Amino acid sequence: GGRGRGVPGSSASSPARRPLRRNAMVRPGASFMNQKQQKPTLSGQRFKTRKRDEKERFDPTQFQDCIIQGLTETGTDLEAVAKFLDASGAKLDYRRYAETLFDILVAGGMLAPGGTLADDMTRTDVCVFAAQEDLETMQAFAQVFNKLIRRYKYLEKGFEDEVKKLLLFLKGFSESERNKLAMLTGILLANGTLNASILNSLYNENLVKEGVSAAFAVKLFKSWINEKDINAVAVSLRKVNMDNRLMELFPANKQSVEHFSKYFTEAGLKELSEYVRNQQTIGARKELQKELQEQMSRGDPFKDIILYVKEEMKKNNISEQTVIAIIWSSVMSTVEWNKKEELVAEQAIKHLKQYSPLLAAFTTQGQSELTLLLKIQEYCYDNIHFMKAFQKIVVLFYKAEVLSEEPILKWYKDAHLAKGKSVFLEQMKKFVEWLKNAEEESESEAEEGD
Repeated sequence: GGRGRGVPGSSASSPARRPLRRNAMVRPGASFMNQKQQKPTLSGQRFKTRKRDEKERFDPTQFQDCIIQGLTETGTDLEAVAKFLDASGAKLDYRRYAETLFDILVAGGMLAPGGTLADDMTRTDVCVFAAQEDLETMQAFAQVFNKLIRRYKYLEKGFEDEVKKLLLFLKGFSESERNKLAMLTGILLANGTLNASILNSLYNENLVKEGVSAAFAVKLFKSWINEKDINAVAVSLRKVNMDNRLMELFPANKQSVEHFSKYFTEAGLKELSEYVRNQQTIGARKELQKELQEQMSRGDPFKDIILYVKEEMKKNNISEQTVIAIIWSSVMSTVEWNKKEELVAEQAIKHLKQYSPLLAAFTTQGQSELTLLLKIQEYCYDNIHFMKAFQKIVVLFYKAEVLSEEPILKWYKDAHLAKGKSVFLEQMKKFVEWLKNAEEESESEAEEGD
């Protein structure tokens, strides 16, 4: 084509011949055979590309002028701005100048490293930083970014990189600029234009040390929760494994649930404080379960295990109900169960008899006993081989003083789950009748019945 005139290797008839002659010139000693073997090389192609790149020098200034001129014409009418950006995408190279485009829309012009506007640059006031500092204005700006990225899907990655960069530059912006950026980011996280992984930038050591990250996070989460709710925020954070990292908004010596809670509750974000507290508890529970399983598989003495669990309960404020559920599932997962239904009940009784003292240490309250009963019911329902073993397990635990009559009767009467209830209630019928009679009779007779 006309564009390739004078470019070596652009002639259609002999694409590889010209560069060969060039090669021959570079290496005067090359024989004719050698030239023939050289034929498949791409040096001609490579040469062509170099020339073309030279022609389209990377020139963000010219791009910037076009955008700023357009924004001067639209003024702060954001509907008009969105239309202008939509139309310009056909004429201007958004793919190549994504960073310049977003710099202008946020800060009014190209940003120098660190976040300052280059002095000699023309800037526009049609940008986030020059707008009013309120939620409504930021919602309108969020729409501009939304429309632009929906229209030119390839800008998605560039926009994400831009926001990550802007967050690293926070110290270069004024407080008002930070607030606007925080509100905007929260809205864009809420509507899915941005992915929560951008929050990684806030864990930058310098931003954290000077308290910039935490202050920015307050504004960001407020606008995010305002758009959606804490549950939606939690889902987004979990997707990118950020659900357990929010404490890192503070320096290492302040990374405690207490500090986090106090800071964010005082800033009016009680639900975020509670969420982080819950996450911490969930984390502590997972840790506890992992450690318990290791202790059991090593065969540590029960008294050591009990001591460890009680310390963890105290340290992480975990209730006995929670702990008994963890112990039950740990006890049940340390064994390879028989696949034959008639043998599994016997195996379960033998295994659980051994672990009864451990379970009994954490059923000191009626509520914990009831929790354990529900866990047993769930387990026997979910693992079909155990359906017939339910009553045997409950009786064993009654004899081993893991369970007492009151919670068993309560479970039977109205506290059971729907899962397999007809089967389990039928199994328990005789034992429950026996318990009721035993309760009415004197203590000594009850012991005899035992």
